[in-house]
Amino acid sequence: MDINKIRDDFDILSRRVYGRPLIYLDSGATAQKPRRVIETIDRLYREVNANVHRGTHFLSERMTEEYESARAVVQGFIGAHSPNEVVFTSGATMAINLVAYSFGEKFVQKGDNVIVSEMEHHSNIVPWQLLCQRKGAHLRVIPFADDGTLLIDRLTELIDARTRIVAVTQASNTLGTRPDLPRIIDMAHHAGVPVLVDGCQGIVHGGVDVKALDCDFYAFSAHKLYGPTGIGALYAKAQWLEAMPPFLGGGDMVGTVTFDETTYAAPPLKFEAGTPNFVGAVGMAEAIRYIQTLDAQAVAAHEEALLRYATERLLAIDGVRIYGQTADKCSIVSFTAEGAHPYDIGMMLDKTGVAIRTGQHCAEPVMSHYGVTAMARASFALYNTCEEVDALADGLIRVLALLRG
Repeated sequence: MDINKIRDDFDILSRRVYGRPLIYLDSGATAQKPRRVIETIDRLYREVNANVHRGTHFLSERMTEEYESARAVVQGFIGAHSPNEVVFTSGATMAINLVAYSFGEKFVQKGDNVIVSEMEHHSNIVPWQLLCQRKGAHLRVIPFADDGTLLIDRLTELIDARTRIVAVTQASNTLGTRPDLPRIIDMAHHAGVPVLVDGCQGIVHGGVDVKALDCDFYAFSAHKLYGPTGIGALYAKAQWLEAMPPFLGGGDMVGTVTFDETTYAAPPLKFEAGTPNFVGAVGMAEAIRYIQTLDAQAVAAHEEALLRYATERLLAIDGVRIYGQTADKCSIVSFTAEGAHPYDIGMMLDKTGVAIRTGQHCAEPVMSHYGVTAMARASFALYNTCEEVDALADGLIRVLALLRG
């Protein structure tokens, strides 16, 4: 693939930071946006802005068409059976909270249990903790090995007749680990337990076919997928959306409203109370269209090459440890270096134009597993280059020489 042509699609990559070219290695937190996504958002506000589903005038009808067309784009991209299985949310966090609240209110009782993994992002831990606290249920955890491998065999010990749902990541935002989801889902379904997948990183690095995967729920955010912030989607099998009660009440999610009784709209509108982020939804669809213009296999090969090269360069530096060394991982490298705090590494690299992430990455249990308080993380995207990996490694060598005296 033509990396220079791809980089030309992202205007921000040509800017300078502290007088140096920007080297953006934080796409795991939020990816940059191609020009066509930004132009689409600008066009919508300039030419089509009107609320959806509520008006008979031209702009409202046009915006409604674009909004529902965006739903169909998402459906096709993730392989859902129907657009009605796609609920627009403010992001993956909202999507997971929706399931934890709505599914949990109906199907989880005192003494039941919910299973998550030790490598989850906080957004796939805390909503389930809140559910368990509300309902008197228990949270169980699938551990991982020091190399980042999720110990799936332990699932057989954790699942029992009181297990109501398993929630697991498609790809760890810290370790890069891609758990064996088909095996997890098969084990859970064999026990009659539904599965929610956090697809925030996985959908970017490899994509998803929810029909083939056979997950019950799938959550992701647009802003990691080269789309706008404040928008994401929840896929759910139709049977669950029909059975689950609404999460939020308000306009557009109702059938009829009287002071005696309210009926609800059919899914997905039942779960889209209030004015939706219709501009964001169309912007997300445009990001998906952009991705679909690229050769998926070439993108995957490019990201894999970046991961291998970054791993090789960083491990060659004295005192550097990389966390997550599984054979099949996405292009995320979390590391520490002896004699240097990750925050100092990040701040000093920033002055050279290199943007990485430092901290707990909303995965504090992962930090606790390794006995560290923070890690530095470089996350690579389709627009990064091996020259940028060199800038990271060479910059880290200089930073460590200064910090170690």
